[in-house]
Amino acid sequence: RFLDFYKTKRPFLHLRRCFVGLIAIVAIFIALRNLPLATVVSITFAAPIFTTIFSIFLLKEKVGVYRWMAVLVGFIGIIIISEPGYTSLNKFYIYPIIFCLGLSYVAITIRQLSSTEPVWLIGLFFSISILIMGIFSFFIQGWIMPNLKDLFLLSMVGILGGLANLWLTQSYKFSEVSLVTPLKYLALVFAIIFGYLFWEEIPTIKTLIGSLLVVISSIIIFRREIYLKGSAPTSSHE
Repeated sequence: RFLDFYKTKRPFLHLRRCFVGLIAIVAIFIALRNLPLATVVSITFAAPIFTTIFSIFLLKEKVGVYRWMAVLVGFIGIIIISEPGYTSLNKFYIYPIIFCLGLSYVAITIRQLSSTEPVWLIGLFFSISILIMGIFSFFIQGWIMPNLKDLFLLSMVGILGGLANLWLTQSYKFSEVSLVTPLKYLALVFAIIFGYLFWEEIPTIKTLIGSLLVVISSIIIFRREIYLKGSAPTSSHE
């Protein structure tokens, strides 16, 4: 029985989840390399908007007027930040949007998988896919062996990322989701601070205005979800 721990009833859904997740990771790294930190973080806040849209087609969920309005507000925010139109700079704005699309699809597939698969198995398959992608990266032309400083920084990314995920899970365990989730928007504040300290990046007015719209949109969607979940038992009882 122990040797069968890796077996799954939904291999193709796992494969799609891993493939899309890897695309999202590559996209966010390209975005972070070519765009200001605050801009990338601002656009990534739009993930709940795309998740709402995907949930309609993939989970057959019903979306009301409030959430559709929130989606519209969020898209306006993204347009303000990215300034549609082809130039040498804003072609890179597509990458954080690809990340949002990938993250949203991953959220939907995890929800589908979690109905039959243990959470640790979902994470295991994705970790293996990242390992395989990392091995293949050795053979990409232009690959550079990291020096000790870079290895230290890469290690810190992995360690701090793992700790952040652990602390986030613990925060959801000991506090209400409605209290914890809005705190993620502090990431924009830290992105602005770190962007200025390390790269002397100063966010533009359009980035701040667009970010505000995206944050408002995400909060509306989130609060609506909490409200609907809270009223569901009452409705079913009636």
